[in-house]
Amino acid sequence: MNPQKLKKLKRQLKKSRPVSVTNNYITRLERYRELFNQNSTIIFLINQVLESNRLIQQKLLPQQLPELELPLDIQDQIFNQIKEQYPLGDPKGDQLWEKLIAELPKLDKLLRSYRDYLEETYGMWAYISAPFINDLTHYLGGRPTLEIMAGNGYISQGLRLKKQPVYATDSLDWIAENETGKHLVTEVEKLDALAAIEKYSSQVAFVIMSWSPDGIPIDVEVLEKLRSLPEQPTLICIGEPNGATNSADFWKRATLVDTDDAQRLNQHYQSFDLIHDQVYLIK
Repeated sequence: MNPQKLKKLKRQLKKSRPVSVTNNYITRLERYRELFNQNSTIIFLINQVLESNRLIQQKLLPQQLPELELPLDIQDQIFNQIKEQYPLGDPKGDQLWEKLIAELPKLDKLLRSYRDYLEETYGMWAYISAPFINDLTHYLGGRPTLEIMAGNGYISQGLRLKKQPVYATDSLDWIAENETGKHLVTEVEKLDALAAIEKYSSQVAFVIMSWSPDGIPIDVEVLEKLRSLPEQPTLICIGEPNGATNSADFWKRATLVDTDDAQRLNQHYQSFDLIHDQVYLIK
């Protein structure tokens, strides 16, 4: 697909998403697990989401997710399963077929909405898994790190559990007007991005910036601030170039470095939906 068309599609999906996907989201998935209990492909995808939610709900880091998309041959799979239960032309088989096929688009949409559910329920924008935190901890190697715009602190929490020294900071301006502000998972110091760099840059080797808002130029200010320092920390940026995160100017100015290390960090940071965010090392 042409990149511009893909970006347009993502924006259309963003605009067309319902006001809230949280209402009965998990209950609906559980109902679909019962409805499609004969299809192992569907059961696998649903179980992956349910287990991920269970862990996050307990303030634990979830597992890595597969792509949450029904396979192209899913109708053929369902047809063959029904054919094994009922002879062709059996009204019961026809009725079951019509029922399952009618629900497939709804299930597909529900699976694709998992990121929306995470954003609205837990304030988790970048999907931070336990395997990714293992890789990130290994890369940081115990060297002090600053996380700016940390949100609810999922990255810093994971690193702290691994005894990796990290300063978690965020302006926290959004907490009063956003329900997800009640879900901080670790201590986050109230500092905006530039103030945090001013305070901690001389003490750290890395600065983590995850999912800087799309179109807001604070990321450019961060980049310029880091470049002005006598000893510049490496910027670890999690985002999607010219897509769901960061300003267009940021991606134009960013200089990618250590591509082998970035590739290793991305082994367990992989897309599960239409958003293709990755880990980038930037100077």
